[in-house]
Amino acid sequence: MMRILAYLGVAGVVLVAGVALGVAFLLWSFSQDLPPHDQLAHYEPPVMTRAHAGDGSLIAEFARERRLYVPITAIPKDLINAFLSAEDKNFFDHEGVDIFGVLRATVSNVANYVNNRRLEGASTITQQVAKNFLLTNEVSFERKIKEALLARRIETAYSKERILELYLNEIYLGLGSYGVAAAALNYFGKSLDELTLGEMAYLAALPKAPNNYHPFRQRERAVARRNWVLSRMTENEWITPFEASVARAEPFNITPRPSGAQIVETQFFVEEVRRRAISMYDEEKIYDGGLSVRTTLDTNLQAIIRSALRETLVAYDQRHGWRGAFASMDQATDWTADWPKALVGMDTARDLAPWRLAVVLDVTAEGAEIGLRPDVDEAGRMVDPGETGFIPLSEVTWARASTNNRKTGPEITDATQVLSGGDVIWVAPAVAEDGSSGQARYALRQIPEVNGAVVAIDPHTGRVLALVGGFSYQLSEFNRATQAIRQPGSSFKPFVYAAALDNGYTPSSLVLDAPFVIEQGPGLALWKPENYSRTFYGPSTLRLGLEKSRNVMTVRLAQAVGMEKVSEYARRFGIMDDMMPVLSMSLGAGETTLLKLTNAYGMLVNGGKKIEPVLIDRIQDRYGRTIYRHDVRECLGCAANEWAGQASPNISDTRERVIDPRTAYQVVSMLRGVVQRGTGRTIASIGKPLAGKTGTTNREQDAWFVGFSPDLALGVFVGFDEPKPMGRGETGGGLAAPVFRDVMREALADKPALPFRIPPGVTLVRVNGKSGLIARPGSDGAILEAFKAGTEPRAPSQVLRGTTTDTYVSGDSTPPPPVPTLGTGTGGLY
Repeated sequence: MMRILAYLGVAGVVLVAGVALGVAFLLWSFSQDLPPHDQLAHYEPPVMTRAHAGDGSLIAEFARERRLYVPITAIPKDLINAFLSAEDKNFFDHEGVDIFGVLRATVSNVANYVNNRRLEGASTITQQVAKNFLLTNEVSFERKIKEALLARRIETAYSKERILELYLNEIYLGLGSYGVAAAALNYFGKSLDELTLGEMAYLAALPKAPNNYHPFRQRERAVARRNWVLSRMTENEWITPFEASVARAEPFNITPRPSGAQIVETQFFVEEVRRRAISMYDEEKIYDGGLSVRTTLDTNLQAIIRSALRETLVAYDQRHGWRGAFASMDQATDWTADWPKALVGMDTARDLAPWRLAVVLDVTAEGAEIGLRPDVDEAGRMVDPGETGFIPLSEVTWARASTNNRKTGPEITDATQVLSGGDVIWVAPAVAEDGSSGQARYALRQIPEVNGAVVAIDPHTGRVLALVGGFSYQLSEFNRATQAIRQPGSSFKPFVYAAALDNGYTPSSLVLDAPFVIEQGPGLALWKPENYSRTFYGPSTLRLGLEKSRNVMTVRLAQAVGMEKVSEYARRFGIMDDMMPVLSMSLGAGETTLLKLTNAYGMLVNGGKKIEPVLIDRIQDRYGRTIYRHDVRECLGCAANEWAGQASPNISDTRERVIDPRTAYQVVSMLRGVVQRGTGRTIASIGKPLAGKTGTTNREQDAWFVGFSPDLALGVFVGFDEPKPMGRGETGGGLAAPVFRDVMREALADKPALPFRIPPGVTLVRVNGKSGLIARPGSDGAILEAFKAGTEPRAPSQVLRGTTTDTYVSGDSTPPPPVPTLGTGTGGLY
């Protein structure tokens, strides 16, 4: 027996040794192809890029994985304890693998397997870091062994705080959120330090299976899991029972944030920023690099121009009649019993708010009862049963039948002339006729077919302060400010006049406004440009020609100056790179974008200095280092800690000069006349120094107004995406100028009425506005005209040079310069 026991003992020792050697060999073989764990020291996770407006407000996020990386010191202690309670309460005690946790899970899993329940995991936070960063999600015995081996190595190489930091920034928590900071924003719209205890507990409940505790689809399970985390925190004595009870009583309110643009009004601007950022770097850098992009956007001005453009487009659309309902309920089904669900199933655009989709439930002569599309949660489920409202007849009378955008049908005296039961329509909140807030009163609306764009630029720097590229980004992402290449019409004329003023003409030079005919070539009809009024006015000054937008005068002037020079000015101002030197181009027959043209006007008002439209001021990398800055000028004295009587820093002006500043001011002065006396008179009601030019193309296919105050350039374009006539009388002065007026009125409301800056070398002379001759004292129609010093007319009159008043008489020893007069000309003219 003793011998047998001895043999058995030896065999047992050999067996144990063999097993130990086998396990050791197995561990050794697995450890040979483990990924290097030292890469964690240089780990740079994909982090979303964030774009901010000029005032610092967040306007957009670009990411494949919505992650914000935050150091462990910025993560609240309660949030850390919540994750430890849910995932690894012994994290600070074990060395990578929790042996007791493995044994406990093994025992529990036997019962779970027998009862067909989900098996428990025993991975520590360190093991999860090893898996997430260095291994795959493969479910296998080999992967679990490698995970444990890597966890041990990670624990010896890094501190617990570093491991925890990696984990809390990498873990996926649902709704596209990677890391706790992104999850706090995406679920609750809060930063980490703003989270309540209940919200922290819910985030800690998500790592195992976010979809199992989805806040909308699995709301009850989500709340139960949150409460379980609170119980574990109480057991671990990290919070008191009272704190846990208060947290359980918190309302479970989830407010998911949209991806991409964070402010609906900025979507066109944001998309242009994204395009430009990708052109500067690449998609990987933008979507994974964690950049901070500081843009030029003025959010207040952005909201102003969006509202003004929409109001104008809707007003135009209503003038041209009703095109019918957006859709119609299927009359073959009993839609009246389930209209809320039917409305929810229809596509809509959230950037049309406060407009809502509705269905006509009943209609009488006095109005229509409507059912409004219910609000839905992130999962697309209705959060209300569907409200009802009423459209009075007064909000329907505009909806006369439309015929080819030219004529409208008979007046509306009965709501049944427009609406029928089952019609799906757009409505907007309305106010009761007595001015009080109506009870669920709505106005009939339709999405305009016509579209447009508005751009606002700082004329001194080229910074794009606001940009709206259409009525709705979600209905059409096409940006009409940057992508629509259209004919500018008469809004191009100032650059023809600038070329003339640089080549011997003055604002008082006379040009003949009379019939003009030119041969276009064999087999082609004669070209006969006409004024919009179909009338000719005889010899007129350059100023009058620009103020009244005289086409024939502009053509004669362009021929005299030379279209090659005009084409050069178009290139110099960045309007068109290679404009054909033909006379029709002087009337704006070439093509450009609203952004380019507005930027060119900015160069007029800034004194003739070159600027480029820019949407990005600065870009910083994930560590806060500046990697791009638009303004690269050095300012040696700007970094002083305090003022000690030293002189103000002198920042050099490195802008290239485009034209003579005196010429630029002369054009500005003439464009001021457009607002005071010409085609832009509707703007004069603002009562502040403003200048600009209307533009209308043939058959009213495009309507423009581009202009400026001394410190703000603004361009407006209105037209159909597929060019077609907008209707007789729908001109730049009637369509685009009111948008300019409404924007400037609000944007400049709290700004002082600063005059346009007059450069040295400009002389102001009082002349007759029509003839350009010296005005006699007390004569009507006199204006102050801007001349380059030495080109002003000489006569008994007061000549103003800045603050100095001089008197010149006709017998002055210096003869006055000749005033060019362009008559009928020769060669091809009749």
